[in-house]
Amino acid sequence: FQGDKVTEETQRFSGGEKARLVLALIVWQRPNLLLLDEPTNHLDLDMRQALTEALIDFEGALVVVSHDRHLIRSTTDDLYLVHDKKVEPFDGDLEDYQQWLSDVQKQENQADDAPKENNANSAQSRKDQKRREAELRTLTQPLRKEITRLEKEMEKLNAQLAQAEEKLGDSSLYDPSRKAEMTECLQLQASAKSGLEECEMAWLEAQEQLEQMMQND
Repeated sequence: FQGDKVTEETQRFSGGEKARLVLALIVWQRPNLLLLDEPTNHLDLDMRQALTEALIDFEGALVVVSHDRHLIRSTTDDLYLVHDKKVEPFDGDLEDYQQWLSDVQKQENQADDAPKENNANSAQSRKDQKRREAELRTLTQPLRKEITRLEKEMEKLNAQLAQAEEKLGDSSLYDPSRKAEMTECLQLQASAKSGLEECEMAWLEAQEQLEQMMQND
């Protein structure tokens, strides 16, 4: 914090400024254990990167709950899965977790489509079950559409990122005469990475919301 911000009352701080103040207090206290719940919320890209680098250098223990895939990849050694009212070690990385979410969703969809054995002879029970399934489909339809949109967007951004990195792999691009082209390529790479990270975070949140809705049905 610089200038007038140093003496400003904290109640007027924005969400990002409050988060920065909390992080500054943590640094000052020098704890040996950090429990962080979505620590990058309200932070701009520069602050998120600064926080990530600080946590990488942190010599104590970290317990992090976050949808920030870059933060998790950079600062954690072990992943734990919170699912079905249990917390268990997760044997895999974030890509494996993404696949796990997709598999769970498929299994739940198959379970919804399977014949219901309980009260199978009851016409009213079957009617009620179909009504609940129809209501659930209607309720989850916007979320499913958003997941599909995000998957298409991630596919597009991955293609842009691959194209930019392929160009950056060409040594001739770093010739002084191609400086403008190189700068444009670096900007495209940074934009694709940032957009991809945001899409992945939104996709994970949407998948988890959908999973919770299916479980609560």
